[in-house]
Amino acid sequence: MRPPHLRGTEKHMATKLFVGNLPHSTTDAGLSEFVTNAGFQVASAVVIRDKMTGSPRGFGFVELGEGEDVQRAIAGLNGQALDGRPLTVNDARAPRNDLSRPRCGGGGGRYNSRRRRED
Repeated sequence: MRPPHLRGTEKHMATKLFVGNLPHSTTDAGLSEFVTNAGFQVASAVVIRDKMTGSPRGFGFVELGEGEDVQRAIAGLNGQALDGRPLTVNDARAPRNDLSRPRCGGGGGRYNSRRRRED
């Protein structure tokens, strides 16, 4: 059985595409228009932006319209160029909620890395 926070994501993820290698000038509307012009019905499209700076991160998600074949869309869009950049298109996966791994900073270095010279 899936954990409660992931229940119901199977159907939602089945119609959602990950689109990578987007030009940083791409907007939500531009991504939607690109997929629509390729012959697919789009329910929504979003370009992911950095939370702090608001600048695009170079990838986004497209939710296809009802009845669209995800595998056909992947085959039709993967490798297609948008503003000269070949896109990477895959099935979108559910967000990672790996609670078993602690989110700690990296180690590295020693506590007292400089040795004091004793005279």
